[in-house]
Amino acid sequence: MEIIKNNTDFLRLFVRNRAAVIGLILLIIIILLALLAPFIYPENPFKTVGKPLLEPFGDFFLGTDRLGRDVAAGVVHGARTSILIASIATMLSVIFGTTIGSLSGYYGGQMDNLLMRFTEFFQTIPSFVFAIVLVAILQPSIQSIVIAITVVTWPPVARLVRGEFIAMRNREFVEACVCLGMKDFAIIFREILPNVLSPILVTGSLMTATAILIESALAFLGLGDPNVMSWGFMIGSGREFLRTAWWLCAIPGIAILVTVLGINLVGEGLNDTFNPKLRNL
Repeated sequence: MEIIKNNTDFLRLFVRNRAAVIGLILLIIIILLALLAPFIYPENPFKTVGKPLLEPFGDFFLGTDRLGRDVAAGVVHGARTSILIASIATMLSVIFGTTIGSLSGYYGGQMDNLLMRFTEFFQTIPSFVFAIVLVAILQPSIQSIVIAITVVTWPPVARLVRGEFIAMRNREFVEACVCLGMKDFAIIFREILPNVLSPILVTGSLMTATAILIESALAFLGLGDPNVMSWGFMIGSGREFLRTAWWLCAIPGIAILVTVLGINLVGEGLNDTFNPKLRNL
């Protein structure tokens, strides 16, 4: 069994996976476009810049929508929205789920039963329907979308971390820490948690793709922030012209596809790198 000893070993094993490298390149390009959006298209993406429904590769690179807005500007600024919301929501979901799972797995007993019943309550509700209800109650905004995505995506993280902690809590190094009189907080977050970061990182990367899809779906249904351009909003506003102006839905749809594909490829690459049983050595 090969063990990752340092960053050099990690990079060497990760680069072996061509699909993961391709996914990383796609993500880097998308992130750069998102970061440079204010410089590439400094004007408001909602601003009318030309005639309605101009085809791509003409006066405007990706054409214009029904109101004469630049589709390319919308795609680039939409990348900022999707990446921002997905990143924040995933981070909050991982933190909350990890906290619940670590406490449940370490203490067991009544604590485990209570926290797992709490987790199961959220898992029994259809996640996307729950997200729609939350955003509708809180009013559509970036903050409400982040909250909704966080609420519906943290339970799998909690269950994953719980299982890892159950496997770790009776290991010799944990028993040694208990004998030395270390506090539970220190044992959980300083000793056990660093040893289970690999599956958490892999799960978190894949959850980012899910968060992008949820945000796009909410915006498509008209539950996105009306003051912020997003890919889902672009698809939703262009669906009435799908037969006559295919690019209004196809181009932001391709942007979502490429982003989610890149994230999934990187996530699978991380999984293969961290898990020696899945690597072809």
